[in-house]
Amino acid sequence: MHDLVIRAGTVVDGTGESARTADVAIRSGVIVQVGRVDGLARRTINADGLVVTPGFVDMHTHFDAQATWDPHLTPSSWHGVTTAILGNCGVGFAPVEPGREHWLIELMEGVEDIPGSALSEGIQWGWESFPEYLDALDRFPRAVNIGTQLPHAAVRAYVMGERAHDRATDPDLAAMGEIVRGALRAGALGFSTGRTAGHRDIHGAPVPGTFAAGEEVAALLSVMAQEQRGVLQLVPAGSSGELAGDPVGAMDVELEWLLACAETSHRPVTFLVLESRRHPDLWRPWFEAVRAANARGADVHPQVASRCFGMLMGHQSRMNPFRYRASYREVAHLPFDALIARLRNPQMRARILADTPEYTTPTQADQLRPDAFENLFPLGTTLDYEPEPDASVAAVARRTGEDPWAVAYDLMLGSDGRDFLLFPLLNYGNGSYDGLHEMMTDPMTVQGLGDAGAHCGIICDASMTTYMLTHWARDRNRGPRLPIELAVRRLTHDPAGLYELYDRGVLAPGMRADVNVIDFENLRLLHPERVEDLPAGAGRLIQRSEGYVETIVGGEIIVDGGELTDARPGTLVRGRQHANG
Repeated sequence: MHDLVIRAGTVVDGTGESARTADVAIRSGVIVQVGRVDGLARRTINADGLVVTPGFVDMHTHFDAQATWDPHLTPSSWHGVTTAILGNCGVGFAPVEPGREHWLIELMEGVEDIPGSALSEGIQWGWESFPEYLDALDRFPRAVNIGTQLPHAAVRAYVMGERAHDRATDPDLAAMGEIVRGALRAGALGFSTGRTAGHRDIHGAPVPGTFAAGEEVAALLSVMAQEQRGVLQLVPAGSSGELAGDPVGAMDVELEWLLACAETSHRPVTFLVLESRRHPDLWRPWFEAVRAANARGADVHPQVASRCFGMLMGHQSRMNPFRYRASYREVAHLPFDALIARLRNPQMRARILADTPEYTTPTQADQLRPDAFENLFPLGTTLDYEPEPDASVAAVARRTGEDPWAVAYDLMLGSDGRDFLLFPLLNYGNGSYDGLHEMMTDPMTVQGLGDAGAHCGIICDASMTTYMLTHWARDRNRGPRLPIELAVRRLTHDPAGLYELYDRGVLAPGMRADVNVIDFENLRLLHPERVEDLPAGAGRLIQRSEGYVETIVGGEIIVDGGELTDARPGTLVRGRQHANG
């Protein structure tokens, strides 16, 4: 007898092959049959009219702390994710020298915008080495599978202490290499490093490893080659072309040594690429360089997102362009509903709009200059993440004859003060996703950059998995869409294969029974909202969805009709995995 049979669904199996009507039978947490399934089952799901896919593998999350207290890893589990990969961008919480835990918290808070109070309250420290961290994760019951990478910043700080920003000596490199080796043998999925100057701790100090010599990364990659395990995940200094003073030169130099290392090591490498607004075609020569290196034996995969990289501005967001005005600060402390009622008062509106913004630092991204309104859009109730240029705040102001600040003020009061303004910083070159579509349809790229768990005061991009299906496979009207078969493959088979998780990502006999049953026609994202559900009462933006009928992990249902269940079938993934049989 089968434990579970999903009957008569439209199976999109993750391979990219055409969708077909089939049953899926599950026994002991493993898929045993896909096709016509006869016989009895302890539970049957009628999937007629529904789409059945493998569970999604999110390869770019920052749940390193949340994984120690939240078994469901929300919001990702509301978006079909059944395996989350942590430890990205070179930051994480192991190894850690006893007594320096708070230093790692301040680093994560600064780089990934996760409230330090939540990290301090939520993490139950009980490890020093990276293998001990894995053991701690393994002991925690969870609904969603996780795997993690070894972060460069933590390794450097552990080995070099107060010298963590200096050039590594030969003994330093030897010590770091042994940590990499031990982590891989204990089950690390790879090693991550971040080299962008924009990543800094809460005191403004750069992340250890930001300016590490290329030889250092090469030495650690060589350990991975010796062990024949693990992925190198890297945030290059010039990956967007926005922040570097010489983006072309910075990225060209970095790619040269990175690709050379990849050719020598034969280990998989993934680095982040975002389309620049100022240089929207800058990524093309980088892709050509990668393509040439791969033809010579490298295994390099540019990592791209499925929508713009930016922020949400509003009264629920940490980014609010009116917070620099004295009259707004007078009422900002009020409970939310009272604040919105006060802001609707015509006299208060006039006072705030008449105020001159008082900027104390030039670095905050919500300090809107006059030209910024051309790139500021109402997200609205339709959640338009690919708006037309004539929907911008500046365009609305021109049509109505109003000041752009007044337009922004009124838009932010929509939906009882819960509407957001979308400010795309990257991946919106030439005012559309046409460039992003080219990146996503290039077979050498992989899908990532949802940053689940991070930047939670200004975004909720963990919902990119759902957006991939709703926008790219169903709703896009500004350019070509993706076939649903390709969209699903990019969320399942491809990231699983990159991290050598060969037991998931495809619906086939012998594979893990990580499955989504989706009402594709009615799948939709809900409006982002602020909640205070982190440890210590810290707040974050979350985004739910509708349309995930069932999400299944290891044969057990963890999301039923959009509601989390009490099942805890998730596991810690240690290293390379193989299918049964």
